[in-house]
Amino acid sequence: MIFEKRWDIDAETVSRALVAGVERMTAWAGLLDRINVFPVADGDTGRNLVMSLGPLRRPPGTFGPVSRKLMFSARGNSGNIAAHFFSGFLDSESNETMVQAADKGRRNAWRAVGDPKPGTMLTVFDALVEILENTPKLDDKSVHDIINRLEKAVLDTPQMLPELKDAGVVDAGALGVFIFFEGFFLNPLKSEVLFRPITDRFKNHLKISPSFKKSNHGGHCVDMVVRSDLDHDMLKKEILSCGDSMVATADENDLKIHLHVRDVETVKAKVRSLGRIVGWSDEKIHEETGRTARQASPAPIHIMTDAAGSLTWEDARRLGVTLLNSYILTPDGAFPETLTAPSDIYPAMRRGEKITTAQASLFERRQHYESLLNSFEQLLYLCVGSVYTGNYDAAAAWKAENDPDGRFTIIDTGAASGRLAVIAMAVAQYAGQTDDPGKIVQFARSSPERAVEYIFLDRLQYLAAGGRISKTGAFFGDMLHVKPIITPEAGGVKKAGIARNENDQIGFALDKLAQEWKEDEARPIMLEYSDNRQWVESIAKQELLNRYPSLDIILQPLSLTSGVHMGPGTWGIAFMTGKK
Repeated sequence: MIFEKRWDIDAETVSRALVAGVERMTAWAGLLDRINVFPVADGDTGRNLVMSLGPLRRPPGTFGPVSRKLMFSARGNSGNIAAHFFSGFLDSESNETMVQAADKGRRNAWRAVGDPKPGTMLTVFDALVEILENTPKLDDKSVHDIINRLEKAVLDTPQMLPELKDAGVVDAGALGVFIFFEGFFLNPLKSEVLFRPITDRFKNHLKISPSFKKSNHGGHCVDMVVRSDLDHDMLKKEILSCGDSMVATADENDLKIHLHVRDVETVKAKVRSLGRIVGWSDEKIHEETGRTARQASPAPIHIMTDAAGSLTWEDARRLGVTLLNSYILTPDGAFPETLTAPSDIYPAMRRGEKITTAQASLFERRQHYESLLNSFEQLLYLCVGSVYTGNYDAAAAWKAENDPDGRFTIIDTGAASGRLAVIAMAVAQYAGQTDDPGKIVQFARSSPERAVEYIFLDRLQYLAAGGRISKTGAFFGDMLHVKPIITPEAGGVKKAGIARNENDQIGFALDKLAQEWKEDEARPIMLEYSDNRQWVESIAKQELLNRYPSLDIILQPLSLTSGVHMGPGTWGIAFMTGKK
């Protein structure tokens, strides 16, 4: 176990500290996204770091090699550089000290970047090695000395990169690394009160100047894993000719590359001519979205809701709300639900693999409340129904201890999945129409009674596996080909009907809409899918439009938390009724 030789830190302590670092960084990811301007202002540094460092969330005491897991999870410029550091930092020899491990990680990170720049997280890694070399032991004083030195490194970043200086902010990736290590080093001291709010430490460097002009990059952010007979250095050189902002790492067989490119298909064809693509993901660089968000007038009250509602990360970004993730638990680890690919989860469930869910830790949830209340004047939490999770009780307990001025409003919506999503969308839309936070809260309190959802299950076995119904009931239901129709309400999941097949399900949906809809109404309705998007889009959606041509149908993935509990083949409808 690394680090024992010098500071007598056991594996369980290190494991817990790593998780604390990731959880604290996750809670501040929204801030990192808002100040992200380098190398491109695409507003996703926080998200990429959370995705990339997910493999560090491991049970206490487990400390096996993580390099390959980090390689495949790494996303974006910041995430790939951080993954390189932690590959060296954690996959060290048993007799190495923390200083040696940090230095190995630092060298890994610098070597991985095609054009390394001081003023990024690389500068923070340098500062970490420097301060550790002069720290003989870990105690309260030395830990705070380490944190203060890393803080200074982050504050120095605008002086090293002109883009940061022009924008008036510190580097988002550097700040993310600082937040991680603050959690990592303070966790063994077991005291949350030691955390000084990020908004206090960096208060003059967390808001992009209105005069800042973004670069006009465009294009796509690509992460690829390539297997080739070519020498890795030659392969990197060939691929680098296709774009810029390269971060690369190699193991015995594969080369992992992050790259910003203009034309995805041209690059993909080039890479295929050089070897075999083992892994590939690409995403359009939305610089305009980040710019628009920065220039828009902030809502009078910031809205947070649970990702157990069927909203994606992209939806939250568009609406200007914050999502609090629950976690999908697989044999490979725990992953935030909005950053987990359903295409990985539903096939595993159909194969019979054990997939479950868990709430964020109490520490992570409290960090979310703190980060948002330190970033916005007022906070409104549209909480998933308290009958489904402990999120409402956790938030209420934190508010009682930490909100003497009453800036944090918590509403138990009694809702989940699509019903929670349409509530959050309606409140966010209303918040853009008034400057009165009191009116927004009043509207939010009345919204749950107008929100309706019907969920159509394919099989009962997944509800039974989660303890929602008895396994005997699930067996006979599946044997008789019963497809239950349920609706999530404040008191729990209520059975709304039974269907024998998909035609019956569609008929039920049309009957319910007939009770709420006029044929010429254009109110939005959310049509949710699990692993059956093609059927939902081509059959269910078309049947609804045949009856109600004016429907504004929003095709939406079912919350992955809900999908795990309800199973593949599930779909649903959710909408706000017309009553006031």
